[in-house]
Amino acid sequence: MKIEGAARREYGVMEAEEEEAMRRSIVWGFIVALLFIPIRPATESLSFSREAVGTAAEAGGRRLVTGLLEGRRSEAIWDRDTPELYRRTFEIVWSRVKETYYDPTFGGVDWDAVGQRYRARLGVIRTESGLYELLQQMLGELRRSHFHIYPPGTFVEEGDSLEKQGSVGLDVRVLGHQVVITSVRAGSWAERAGMRPGFVLRRIGDREVDWLLRSLSVGWEPQSRRRMRVARAVLAALDGEPGTWVRVRYWDARNRVRETRLQRERIAGEWSERFGNFPPMPVEFEVKRLGDVGYIRFNIFVVGLMERIRAAIRELSSAPALIFDLRGNPGGMGGMAAGVAGMLCNQQTSLGTMKMRSGHLNLAVFPQSNPYTGIVVILIDAHTGSTAEIFAAGLQELGRAIVVGERSAGAALPSLFERLPTGALFQYAIADFQTPKGVLIEGRGVIPDIEVWLTRRALLEGRDPQLEAALSEIARRLAVKEIEKGG
Repeated sequence: MKIEGAARREYGVMEAEEEEAMRRSIVWGFIVALLFIPIRPATESLSFSREAVGTAAEAGGRRLVTGLLEGRRSEAIWDRDTPELYRRTFEIVWSRVKETYYDPTFGGVDWDAVGQRYRARLGVIRTESGLYELLQQMLGELRRSHFHIYPPGTFVEEGDSLEKQGSVGLDVRVLGHQVVITSVRAGSWAERAGMRPGFVLRRIGDREVDWLLRSLSVGWEPQSRRRMRVARAVLAALDGEPGTWVRVRYWDARNRVRETRLQRERIAGEWSERFGNFPPMPVEFEVKRLGDVGYIRFNIFVVGLMERIRAAIRELSSAPALIFDLRGNPGGMGGMAAGVAGMLCNQQTSLGTMKMRSGHLNLAVFPQSNPYTGIVVILIDAHTGSTAEIFAAGLQELGRAIVVGERSAGAALPSLFERLPTGALFQYAIADFQTPKGVLIEGRGVIPDIEVWLTRRALLEGRDPQLEAALSEIARRLAVKEIEKGG
């Protein structure tokens, strides 16, 4: 994709290097491996297995979804060409990291020795799933986000029908030591079955949720990312092919044990366009007024939403404050963060710098005509990642936005997607990111100015304490302005 003329200013992509990076499909990608994303990829015939998850826990959490989700799709038939296919796939993955990893010291990891160790295990691999598990374990040695192997069928592939993507209509979060329903889609089977926010999931099919929580409570990742992995594993087990059923056991509002069967239904609505190897994703966009305050929520940074976001900001230009709800937003296209920021800043600035093996790229912000000058609040949670973190951290550090909610995922590495010889997708980071003041988001996350935790009690009461806190802070600041104006 090449961005020309004035459009380059809108997306905040001005330097030749940045334009080339966009053309090569640099993606501020999704934060966790296979299917652990809030928007639903293809989940046909996937489940989490007790053996695989146990192995992941023993490995310190480095073996992510390739081990956590056991695909029951048919494996390619082994023949005399398979060993060479696996060898070529292995060497591509290892060499891409060797050539492009942003830190030439690999954070103290001897990548040559890692390659030798895992290459020695390649000869005993007899299945594609075994190959992907081996590769994911090797990538886990780096202890960084955005290094993932996505087996064929993980996402909606070119030519696939979106009719095959099914959901029961739930979203969940790990709150304390429980997996709690946070939203129920209106009109979904889950809503018709009487499920409500605040209910606690206990079992999905024959899989105990508590056991999964214990198995994934260890590892090198930040706690927010580990909680997110659990939530995504639960969603992957709930979702699947439309028309199929899943039995769910849960606690209701009075902690009574209930059980119901839910039918997976086709995911209706809008999907993003494919961008190179970046697959289509379901898109959600909402704009409204909460009294006088403007509210904008979108679930992913994709180019197709850029014009709508800009139009929403202009539509709400008379509002004294704007709330950007980025809770659950896993990121997307990096240039969009600077482009949206340009609608909120009245002078040229920067959200930060991408540091690569050689050189760096500045994520420049160019102010747009008539930028919004009111109060800006950004809502985040543990499922806010990548581009969404860059946007929140950059505006927070510039003093342009107040950040409310929970510490974000801490996964902010610019990355590329590449198709492997087996048909799998390989995502690998090519740069680190730091804010203008030198703060690294990777592994740290964005720390809110006002920390507010979502609770089960609030969900049962139909309340959103994070949004309430944002509105309260806006009201306080507006009151101070009125006093200053009167004084």
